[in-house]
Amino acid sequence: MKTTIDVPNSTFQQAKSLAEAQGIGVEQLLANAIEEKLGERSQRSQGVERPWMKLAGAFGKTPADRAETRRIQNVIDEEFERIERE
Repeated sequence: MKTTIDVPNSTFQQAKSLAEAQGIGVEQLLANAIEEKLGERSQRSQGVERPWMKLAGAFGKTPADRAETRRIQNVIDEEFERIERE
């Protein structure tokens, strides 16, 4: 099926370079990327664990994890506010 999409020029140029490096056309690169993304979505909906989750774990599942994430984000936000004022 043919369709038209609008992407930023810089994104298209990066895609074109990557496609050339892989020896495929931009159309095939985009089709591969969409298929990969759809496969990830399907796996998540089926409860399949992502490869990096095996290594890093599923952070954020408990209330304590979520509280720690909020605490870390607050520290980051405070630092960026301080930097922007300076």
